[in-house]
Amino acid sequence: MRILVAEDERMMADAIGEGLRDNALAVDVVYDGAAALEKARETEYDVAVLDRGLPLVHGDEVCRSLIHERPGTRLLLLTAASTVQDRISGLELGADDYLPKPFVFGELVARVRALGRRSTLAAPPLLRRAGVTLDPARHRVLRHDRPVSLTKKEFTVLEELLRANGAVVSAERLLEVAWDANINPFTNVVRVTMTSLRRKLGAPSAIHTVSGVGYQIP
Repeated sequence: MRILVAEDERMMADAIGEGLRDNALAVDVVYDGAAALEKARETEYDVAVLDRGLPLVHGDEVCRSLIHERPGTRLLLLTAASTVQDRISGLELGADDYLPKPFVFGELVARVRALGRRSTLAAPPLLRRAGVTLDPARHRVLRHDRPVSLTKKEFTVLEELLRANGAVVSAERLLEVAWDANINPFTNVVRVTMTSLRRKLGAPSAIHTVSGVGYQIP
């Protein structure tokens, strides 16, 4: 999942971002409403975590704009106000969920994951192609019935390739789903990850390179 975090308290924003990344989520962090709108207009997010008190553009206005411009993005509002009326007003904006501060971080992660599941179509129980079997729910991979141990990034890349159902996936798309905006777009991390994946999956190679275009599992 790709997550946008918009929180003006920088230490909290950075802590939320790092915590979500530790849970294998790709996260972009911004500190004001204007930056949140700019990011959301250039990247499609599964979930946006928005502080209601954002500067430059208020969090409520960001929420309204995303509902109109990015209807597929699920919205979780954060606020220091915790009265019932505050929660009601936040949900009446059109947000999908509401979490008052202070909150337990594990609850935030659970809510983000739950919203992310609602933002996409239900995944098939298993993804299979070229002798590779990937179980998204159990985070397990087999190649010709042999267990394959992958890192979180390798698993995400392989899952994206399998979901493409034989189509070519660009390196830019893989960077978008498996890493975040802090990654250098000219990095060779995708190529390095592919080399590792091919080695771990074994022969014959399941992943093909389409020169100048991307990668596929035909």
